[in-house]
Amino acid sequence: MSDELWVFGYGSLMWRPGFPFVERAPATLPGRRRAFCIYSVHHRGTYERPGLVLGLAPGGSVRGAAYRIALADWAGVHAYLMEREQPTETYVEARRNVRLADGRRVEALVFLSDVHHPQWAGALSLEQQAALIAGATGLSGRNVDYLRDLVEHLAQEGVRDRAMEALLGLVERLERDAPPQGELARRD
Repeated sequence: MSDELWVFGYGSLMWRPGFPFVERAPATLPGRRRAFCIYSVHHRGTYERPGLVLGLAPGGSVRGAAYRIALADWAGVHAYLMEREQPTETYVEARRNVRLADGRRVEALVFLSDVHHPQWAGALSLEQQAALIAGATGLSGRNVDYLRDLVEHLAQEGVRDRAMEALLGLVERLERDAPPQGELARRD
């Protein structure tokens, strides 16, 4: 095992890692892009009403955050990440090289989207993503809140993601224009 143990985050791990770390640095992972490409039936949706969560889809590159973990903390951090990131095993645990903002290149633990998993949503249009996210809720809360947190925290990191901003606008419009829950039942 390397003397330097790193974890790469591209979504909620950027603003809510939930584990101890020695160093945090802006980082870029080549060959993958941030996308709402995983059906969520746990954290942000249910089996009856899936939502969407982020994954690392093939192609492009993604800016996120890398965390250096002390060797003494690694076992606990790894166990925590497996529980947090893998409730339905939709990701493949891998090690990939990331470039830190200061130019260093380090190998980091990343969770790549498993394109063969039944929860893989693939490349959905913004409209399809918005329809899934709007109104979805899971154990960790409303799906739109996850998207809103992403857009806000990316902006705080100096990352402008126009596609995510457009998606948030679509979801907010759908939720604003949706009839109240009781009205849906009365219409049927």
